[in-house]
Amino acid sequence: MNPPISFGIVGCGAIGQKRLAALPKGSLIAACDVVRSRAENLAAKAGPQCCATEDVGELLARGPDAIVIATLNASLAPIAERCIEAGKHLLIEKPVATSVEEIDRLSQKAGRSGSLVRAGYNHRYHPAIRKARELFDSGEIGPLMFVRGRYGHGGRVGYDREWRADPQLSGGGELIDQGVHLIDLAGCFMGDWNTAEGHATTYFWDMSVDDNAFISLRNAGGNTAWLHVSCTEWKNMFSLEIYGRTGKLHVEGLGGSYGVERLYHYQMSPEMGPPDTVIYEYPKPDNSWAVETEEFVTDISLKRIPVPGLKEARTTLEAVEAIYTQSGFLTRSAAV
Repeated sequence: MNPPISFGIVGCGAIGQKRLAALPKGSLIAACDVVRSRAENLAAKAGPQCCATEDVGELLARGPDAIVIATLNASLAPIAERCIEAGKHLLIEKPVATSVEEIDRLSQKAGRSGSLVRAGYNHRYHPAIRKARELFDSGEIGPLMFVRGRYGHGGRVGYDREWRADPQLSGGGELIDQGVHLIDLAGCFMGDWNTAEGHATTYFWDMSVDDNAFISLRNAGGNTAWLHVSCTEWKNMFSLEIYGRTGKLHVEGLGGSYGVERLYHYQMSPEMGPPDTVIYEYPKPDNSWAVETEEFVTDISLKRIPVPGLKEARTTLEAVEAIYTQSGFLTRSAAV
């Protein structure tokens, strides 16, 4: 039997707290944050075996087997580089980096060090998404035609003065924030795409990054994903629809303020007309973080390449960069 895997966490804010809750009990031995009080708070919740520090070097010196990185976007890749150079396995919060160039550098270093790197796209592990994948993979709705997705929230007072509104910290706006989740999920059903087009714009918030993005992805077979992400949604919402030739799968809600998570399975009959409908409802608290962490632990135990990993994170960021380039945001951000 393999010995238990020990963990460190870099970034002890809201996402770091979620990541701690998903780790095996007693497995966190070091918590790191530039604000020491946040690290101390998380370490106290983890247990007496966990130390708090402001220094990534000190965290590495504690000798964890694996590290979860849940910092601001601009810090993800630089911290990951240090950890990979130390031979650590990593779970890096989405979007993993702010550019394809950063992803490529991480891939090269991970190839040399043997580090296993999982991209933190927890939405893949929501129960409705997992059930949708099961039904899709079984051929229940026939060959894929297209995917349609919408994801949005309403922001809050002062949202345009937070770190997500600063391109130097975030790497972009709504597209690189919630948009990467939709792009990643689209890839789960349609595979690799060869065309990414769209438009990112700022309609409402007083910030130099986008608050809405419209995305069109097409693969070699002509299948399309048509996606919209927004932080002017006002009422939080999530919707992902997968259209096959004989049926449709519709995931809506993510729990909490996004509404109860449900999967609607619409199955066409040969004579067409109203479809047979089965509704799956998932009212329990979100367990996607825990399921994703279990996958990461299994990755390490089996020495298998994580999926999603750096390859999938790179593909998603390629689409982000293409749309930001088409919309002039990369040029604008560079000038800030």
